[in-house]
Order: sequence, then C-alpha cells, then structure tokens
Amino acid sequence: MPSTNPPPSADRRPVVMYAGLALTAITTLVPLIDLVTVDSLTDHVRTAYPDWPAATVALDRNAIAGYLVIVGVLGIAGWLWTILGVTRRANWARTVSTVMFALGAGTALLNLTFTGGAYDNVIPARYSVPGLLPVLVGLVAVVLLWRGQPSGATPTPTHPRS
Repeated sequence: MPSTNPPPSADRRPVVMYAGLALTAITTLVPLIDLVTVDSLTDHVRTAYPDWPAATVALDRNAIAGYLVIVGVLGIAGWLWTILGVTRRANWARTVSTVMFALGAGTALLNLTFTGGAYDNVIPARYSVPGLLPVLVGLVAVVLLWRGQPSGATPTPTHPRS
C-alpha cells in the first residue's frame, strides 16, 4: 500500500512557523520587560531630546513601546492565521503566508531605518535588529510552502511501504 505521508518539507512547515511565533512573542515582550526593569527606552528618548521634561520623555517612550507591542501582537495574529491555514491545508495558506512575510519584512526594515526629529533611529537597534529574526524564519516558512505541494492538495505517495 502506498504511503500517504507528506513530503519532509511539509512536516517542517508548522514547526518553523511555531518557531516564528515564539520569536515574535519574545520580541513583543522585550519592550514591556524593559519598561519595568532597566527602562532603556527612556534613555533612548532622553539622548535624542535632553531638554524635554520628564513627562514628555515618558510620552515618547510609551509611544515607542506601544508601537512595538502593537506590531508584535499583529505579528502573532499573522503567525496564528498562517499556521491555521497550513495545518488545515487551506488553498489560501501560501498567498497569506507570502503577504504576511512581506508585511513583516517591510515593518522590520522600517524599524531599522526610520528616523525622525533628533533621533538617529526612532526604534533603538536593541529592538529593531532582533525583530529581523521572525522575518528570517518567515522566509524559511514561505520557501518551504512554495517548494512543497499545493496547500490544499492531498499528498502524493512518495514510496511504497515494505
């Protein structure tokens, strides 16, 4: 009887996607942990605007942290949606995964390069550089999806069982 096991790349897709989900969750939590511990975001704002009063610095710090958390939560939702599509072998899984990758890569590049006012970079490198990790995992996931079978197809036999 022929084997109905999916190709090896199909087996790795959800695992890779769960790794991306975990990395996104970690990068989402880091700014929050920073706020309650060392508060390096305040130092970042204070370096750019040394004359600002403490209340204005706190507002800008909170805006940066809030932005990072919102982007992270949206990333988590994107990972969950694509994982659902891939595990259900939905016809839309490849397209959605590719679009989510493009959105994540664009956001990560924006975070690396966005400048404004007195900031060299609005998002400090300690937050923007680790944000590239889920993007790299997303690239691997998209490549595995497009190299595998159509997401809604039934797996073809790979070899007979002995």
